[in-house]
Amino acid sequence: MTERVALYTRVSTEDQAKEGFSLKAQQQRLSDFIHAHGWELAATYVDDGHSGRSTKRPAYQRMIAERDRWDRILVIKMDRIHRNSKNFLQMMEDLERWNKRFTSMQESFDTGTAMGRFVMDIIQRIAQLESEQIGERVYMGMSQKAKEGRGILGFRAPFGYRFQGGELQVVASEATVVREIFHRYLDGKTSQGVAEALNDSGTKTRRGARWSRDSVLYLLHNPVYAGLLAWDRGRREVKVYANTHKALVTLEEFNTVQAQLQKRQPNPEYRKEAASTKTTAGTVLTLIDPAEGTA
Repeated sequence: MTERVALYTRVSTEDQAKEGFSLKAQQQRLSDFIHAHGWELAATYVDDGHSGRSTKRPAYQRMIAERDRWDRILVIKMDRIHRNSKNFLQMMEDLERWNKRFTSMQESFDTGTAMGRFVMDIIQRIAQLESEQIGERVYMGMSQKAKEGRGILGFRAPFGYRFQGGELQVVASEATVVREIFHRYLDGKTSQGVAEALNDSGTKTRRGARWSRDSVLYLLHNPVYAGLLAWDRGRREVKVYANTHKALVTLEEFNTVQAQLQKRQPNPEYRKEAASTKTTAGTVLTLIDPAEGTA
């Protein structure tokens, strides 16, 4: 019986500048690998712009949910699927319980052997250490930059903006869509309804894709559109810095949307917890003046 393979590719914001890690390059090499082994490509799952430190990636979650479609997961490199050893080990336990296999092409490891399982565990721990060390260095630099009130804190320009001279500049055509999304939501449409309206009008995302409920929600939660920058993000708190870029919606509009997002939260326990801590969309917002540092 031909083995069915789930081809998984991922590229994060940081990886997009690295040669050899484009999604197209990954998919081509993996497709050749599948053909060489006489396997069957059952499905392709692509996460574009998502970090490997979290399992909250749409394509990854869909792949796990559709596990009846495949017998083996194939990735080009182990850190494409996880950069957190705990998440990786949990996945491996699940795969073993489901009688599934995992193969990393570049490391030439296969979970069909005891040695393969052992070596992959060691490599994942090393990859996590490297990732955490990089994160610590980046955090220190960005934190200092925030204290000094200088420029952008190291993320890619969101829809509606572009980077120019180290600053966020408005993209007029996209800014119109951003305002439309906020105003439609304020008028009572659901996030799914907003997405459908955009798709019906032929409006595309920056990558030329259709809008989804998740992409609309991601945009609505972003304080950048109110002229703010989120930094020092914790589980229940976000410190928000005033910045110099042009806001696309007023602070009042943004806060009203956050209140509506919280009110429409389907889990009543979450709503109760959020309200008791005076949260905005479930997260405490603390406005910090960059000139005062991170007090």
